[in-house]
Amino acid sequence: MSEYLLEARGITKLFPGTRALDQVQLQVKPGEVHALCGENGAGKSTLMNIIGGVFPPTEGEIIFDGKKIAPRNPKEAQDLGIGFVHQELSLCPHLTAAENIFIGRLPRKGSMIDFKRLWEEADRVLGQFNANFASTAVVSDLTVSERQIIEIAKSVSLNCKLLILDEPTSSLTEKETTRLFQVIRELKEKGISILYISHRMAEIFEVCDRVTVFKDGTYVTTMETSECTADDIIKSMVGRELGNMYPPKSSHIDQDDIILKVEHLTGEIFKNVSFTLRRGEILGFAGLVGAGRSEVMRGLCAIDPTSGGQVFLEGSACSFHHYRDAVNAGICYLTEDRKNQGLFLGMSIKNNMSSANLKGVSHGIWLDDGMEKDLANQYVEQLAIKLPGIEYPISSLSGGNQQKCLVGKWLSLHPKVIIMDEPTRGIDVGAKREIHNLLRNLAESGMGVIVVSSELPEVIGVSDRIAVMHEGDLAGMLEGEDITEENIMKLASGEQLGVKELRE
Repeated sequence: MSEYLLEARGITKLFPGTRALDQVQLQVKPGEVHALCGENGAGKSTLMNIIGGVFPPTEGEIIFDGKKIAPRNPKEAQDLGIGFVHQELSLCPHLTAAENIFIGRLPRKGSMIDFKRLWEEADRVLGQFNANFASTAVVSDLTVSERQIIEIAKSVSLNCKLLILDEPTSSLTEKETTRLFQVIRELKEKGISILYISHRMAEIFEVCDRVTVFKDGTYVTTMETSECTADDIIKSMVGRELGNMYPPKSSHIDQDDIILKVEHLTGEIFKNVSFTLRRGEILGFAGLVGAGRSEVMRGLCAIDPTSGGQVFLEGSACSFHHYRDAVNAGICYLTEDRKNQGLFLGMSIKNNMSSANLKGVSHGIWLDDGMEKDLANQYVEQLAIKLPGIEYPISSLSGGNQQKCLVGKWLSLHPKVIIMDEPTRGIDVGAKREIHNLLRNLAESGMGVIVVSSELPEVIGVSDRIAVMHEGDLAGMLEGEDITEENIMKLASGEQLGVKELRE
């Protein structure tokens, strides 16, 4: 009898033009939480998709619960006892939470759905997460974090032996993350194994027993988390020491050189928000989920409607009726949801890079393929984007390289202000450092940069000043030595900072 619940042996996966996996291995013990780490493009998701029945391996075998398996689809994997919560949510937005949790296995009375039993069973499952929404709630009415809870609850309800969690906390609040970790520990006590994919080192050391590292589609090592450090994992992932994750902050920002001024901006969930952005500065926006950080940015750019306020760009009052007005003026917003709102996944890298600047690659109504290629190649080189070729679909790239393409798409318009919402969500540590350096380089070039981030270390590490939101209000502005996690969390929670907390 094997000591492992899951063994992946010599797994190789070939796609056209690339070898995604090359003879990798993975062993997961019963009742253990096992982390799988690696930079984007290392092959983590490819192996998970093979285990989860999304597609077969080119070579190798999978042993699960003592038997060789080859699931041909996710349903077969589920029937074997493998649950998979993908980073990209796959819920039916028009159905209720309960219907999504039990989709394909709704309780019935004869030929009719037994809704009373459905609500009761769904409430019981959601109760494990202390969910603050009813099982009868329609998914489209819920927040991203609430939808993530449904995805996890759905897999837990399958009574699986192995639960694969791919970046499960990427959209969760701190409270929801704490509860998820409790559920993971409870599942572990029941003998259920967890395969945990995350780029967040703190999470790996908090909940995981062992960690396996992949690099460039190959197996590197497996370590006990009790016997290694974050630096050990990072060095295995990237093959080198990363050094400081954040570049030095600017030391020569002209306090009076205001590139963007916002006065009393008011929208549906935020009100009277006023702030300034200096040329060459990175201004961070922090706050709890639902505080209105992203909504302020979307209102500023006329993506969402506003009911009051004024925007000044380089001293001139602006009137934006549509997002295109803001873009034409020189303000670009890079959405946190790059796959659904930022990129055209079915199109080529070349087409994506030119999609915001069609006039720049056209003669009249005709696109110039040569100009498109030149533009794409310019930003591929400038941003050091790793890709097989600009004609490949952008969906073939890793998260970090997709994010760089999104940046290049908007940089082609030479904006004065660039707003990046969750710039490193779902990106590995190596790519995060590259994005952080890119942000600082943009600021140093004279651009105004705004970063919205739910990761406190990131917003502290990259920002020259930080605006903190609380329930739709701008609770305070921090800079210099006042930028601490404690001060941010106090403002984000609605507390006032005393004189002693603000250094003179």
